[in-house]
Amino acid sequence: MAGTNPQEIVNPLNKQLLADFKVGVDNVIFSVDTTQNRLLALLIRRQQEPFCSSWSLPGTLVRHGESLEDAAYRILAEKIRVKNLYLEQLYSFGGPERDPREAISSYGVRYLSVSYFALVRFEEAQLITDGVPDIAWYPVKQLPPLAFDHQEILVYGHRRLRNKLEYSPVAFDVLPEMFTLNDLYQLYTTILGENFSDYSNFRARLLKLGFLSDTGIKVSRGAGRPASLYKFDAEAFAPFKDKPLVFI
Repeated sequence: MAGTNPQEIVNPLNKQLLADFKVGVDNVIFSVDTTQNRLLALLIRRQQEPFCSSWSLPGTLVRHGESLEDAAYRILAEKIRVKNLYLEQLYSFGGPERDPREAISSYGVRYLSVSYFALVRFEEAQLITDGVPDIAWYPVKQLPPLAFDHQEILVYGHRRLRNKLEYSPVAFDVLPEMFTLNDLYQLYTTILGENFSDYSNFRARLLKLGFLSDTGIKVSRGAGRPASLYKFDAEAFAPFKDKPLVFI
C-alpha cells in the first residue's frame, strides 16, 4: 500500500497468546486372545469429570521430572502386571478443544496427549483392580463410546500395530520363548484378519527368512500330529533389522 510505513503493518497472528500446555500420556494397550481369535484393547471407566463414567484409554498427566516414556511405563505398571510386552511411542494429539477442560480454564490451558501403543501377552497379563473399579479388556470390534478423542487414538494405534506386524518382529516380544508356527499364525490372523495369507504360504515365507530356529521339541495338541516348537533367533534376524522386509 502506497505511503504505508512497513513498521505500521501488524500481523494479527503475532497478537495471539502462546498456548499453555499440560502434557499427558495415553496408552493403547493391545492383547490377543488366541482362544477366541480376538484382538483386545484395555479400557478403564473414568471416575471424574470430564466424561465421568465413560470408558477411556489408560492415561495420566506427566509428572515433574518424569520423561514421557517413564509416564507410559508407569501407566502400564499401575494397570497391568505383565512380563512380555512391546511399547512404542505412537503419535501426539493436540488439536484445540480435544479436552472440554480447555473451555472452562481461565488461562486457556491446552491438553496435549502423547500416545503410546503396547502389545502384551494375554495369557500372563493380570489386571490391577486396586483403586480402579472398572478396568477391562474389550474386543476392538466391540468398543463402547470412548472419552475425549480416544477412539481416534485407538484407531491410529491399531493401524500402527498392523503395519508393525508386516515388517518387524514385534510378535516375538509377546509370544512364549518357544512357540509353534500355528501359534504365530493365529496371532497374525487375529490382528490382520483371516484373509491376509493362508497357513502354507505364511509358514514357507517365515521359514525361508531363516530367523526361526527349530528347537527339536515337539508338542501334542489335540488329535493332530505333534507340532515343532520354534524360537526367534535375534542374531539371525540382525542382518534384516535396517532393511525393508515384509514378513507376510
